[in-house]
Amino acid sequence: MHAVWSQWAPPLERTQLASIAFSGSYVGTVIAYPACGLLADQFGWAANFYVPGIVGLLWVLIWFAIVKDRPKDDPHISKEELRYIQDTLGNISDEKISIPWKAIFTSMPVWAIVCAHFCENWGFYTLLTQLPKFMQDTLNFKLSGSGFISALPYLVISIVIQVSGYLADWLRSTHLTTTQTRKLYTCTGFISQTIFMFAASHLTHPAAVILCLVMACGLGALALTSYSVNHLDIAPKYASLLMGLSNTIATLPGMISPIVAGNLVQNKVSRKEQAALSEAEESTRLNPPATTSEEEPE
Repeated sequence: MHAVWSQWAPPLERTQLASIAFSGSYVGTVIAYPACGLLADQFGWAANFYVPGIVGLLWVLIWFAIVKDRPKDDPHISKEELRYIQDTLGNISDEKISIPWKAIFTSMPVWAIVCAHFCENWGFYTLLTQLPKFMQDTLNFKLSGSGFISALPYLVISIVIQVSGYLADWLRSTHLTTTQTRKLYTCTGFISQTIFMFAASHLTHPAAVILCLVMACGLGALALTSYSVNHLDIAPKYASLLMGLSNTIATLPGMISPIVAGNLVQNKVSRKEQAALSEAEESTRLNPPATTSEEEPE
């Protein structure tokens, strides 16, 4: 998608256009949760592989038939739109470009994007892998029994991404620079996510915990609409390559986070239950049960 938007998206519309594309994966997740449940009930578990696979193949055919790499290759684009895109993006050469690997790997902005991407995914994958066990172990609440609740974080993310993408481009065109907007969104997203995840760990009611975690996911999407578009800001020609680099490194938390969480979490009960257990143990220690002596035989 970065390769497409580098050719199609005017600079001041990049965030909202890229955000619409990114939201597709989360909208798909919201649809997939109930759809796959129905498919499994009606046609068996194998349908969850065949049906999405067939849908993907049909989409590929539509993509090849409709989507063009460059605006000038699209037979359906109007002259006005083509001129507008070309004027805003400038002349884009069709010549094969060489990749400046040294400049990429020694670029501080590139590694800042990689770091932000890694950090955001760490929080997201931690929630994705640990949330069901956390809710079951500490609150005796099973997320698997509620498809809507399972899909709710993704629904909120998809909405926040689209709205925040539009607001980001509005800020860039009216009040703030691109750099200021990206920093504002990234910091706001990370700080908000931290606050709500911290609050969730201190609450005891399932509804309050779910609300905090949904808010953490939703507000974390602010950062997503910042660093994930930043590749197009700093190097449009190499945006797809940079996205591949940052996304590869940012996938590592999906493997590391569950291991770290498993080693950190040894006591899988809530503070309330732990306090009750400690109180019972202390009471038993201070007031041991009375023992009765056996009667001597006659």
